[in-house]
Amino acid sequence: MKTVNEVSKLTGVSIRTLQYYDKIGLLKPAEYTESGYRLYDDAALERLQQILLFRELEFPLKDIKDIVTRSDFDKRLALDQQIELLELKKEHIENLISMCRGLKLRGVRHLDFTAFDSSKLDEYAKRAKERWGNTPEYKEFEEKNGKRSKSEEKSMMADFMKIFEEFGTMKDQDPASAEVQDQVKKLQGFITEHFYKCSNEILSGLGKMYAGGGEFTENINKMGGEGTAEFTHRAIQIYCG
Repeated sequence: MKTVNEVSKLTGVSIRTLQYYDKIGLLKPAEYTESGYRLYDDAALERLQQILLFRELEFPLKDIKDIVTRSDFDKRLALDQQIELLELKKEHIENLISMCRGLKLRGVRHLDFTAFDSSKLDEYAKRAKERWGNTPEYKEFEEKNGKRSKSEEKSMMADFMKIFEEFGTMKDQDPASAEVQDQVKKLQGFITEHFYKCSNEILSGLGKMYAGGGEFTENINKMGGEGTAEFTHRAIQIYCG
């Protein structure tokens, strides 16, 4: 057992913060002494570690409490997300360091702002939050996905990416054309059938994510050729009005 003071020194979390976590039911001590002092066991420290991981993902405390107390909480998935996030942060910091070294060599008049781009980091954090979301769409996705075998899931994803390959063949057309708009409708229907009910609002948000850079954009352009993600995004925005 460790006292609140020992836990604070071990983790860097202030005593006041630990007291607050106890107050809101986020992190309860294993027990209290007769004098009312908090004592933490290994299970409580593990819970604190999980909380800090989600804080790195910039989750609100209320959402963290909902997540870590869920019966289906996957500790391994949470750790995988943390590793990915830290790798993206590392890449972002290394880019900034390289930029500063370049400025030192070339002078401050060399205007290059690419190192400040944190879109990949922001995109991953957004996706991580959506993975733990408690929305009806996420629940529907979990229900549908849980009924699929690995081979069925692989086949379904291949069909999904085929849609973007087809978008790639239409890039020379006007995104407002009937054929392209029918393709957007096909995409929306596929998402509704296999993932969750895809409203125009959700589809519009997905379109922005497809063209927002990072993994989504790269995979779509790999299927349909360079520029497919942006073309798909423009077609979706027209479709959604």
